[in-house]
Amino acid sequence: MPVYVALLCAVNVGATGRLPMAELKAICEGLNFSNVETYIQSGNVVFSSAETEATVERRLDEALAKKFGKKPGVMIRSRKELQKIVEEAPFPHAKPNFLLVTFLPEAAPKNALDNMAAPDGEEAKVAGREIYVHYPIGSGKSKLKLKALNAGTSRNLKPCASWPRWRRRWKMVGETFRNVSRGCAVRTLR
Repeated sequence: MPVYVALLCAVNVGATGRLPMAELKAICEGLNFSNVETYIQSGNVVFSSAETEATVERRLDEALAKKFGKKPGVMIRSRKELQKIVEEAPFPHAKPNFLLVTFLPEAAPKNALDNMAAPDGEEAKVAGREIYVHYPIGSGKSKLKLKALNAGTSRNLKPCASWPRWRRRWKMVGETFRNVSRGCAVRTLR
């Protein structure tokens, strides 16, 4: 049975979107996903399902919409996809806490990095449905400018103004992958 990782947008960030991981786990189990485990308070959840990626994504997004009153946004990757994301990551010289990945719902357009202004040596690479960004001075201090960047906030990398984005610190992506690789053995931490 396929193992999936669900990345939820804007869960447990700021004052909105509060979702205890025990409740997220219960929602997933209510959808008949098996071996459900969450990862800290991140909105990352790992589970098994015989359903397709698209079906799993739709069902989980709809279930969360009932909880929040609107769809928060769910991005699904298979164990194999997450492994590829980790193994093929560019910027081997980058410290993990200075490398972020943006998860996209579809492949990024070829011009996603056109007109990139990187005054502090930022590097970006598109790879399928992900955009990797290395922020040498940290994303909070970065003045990175991309055509697709959300105006006024240098941390939100968007491939297109209307596309949702799911950024995860690279360290968290690696930890999630290592846990998934052990056979869905992520432990819920409260």
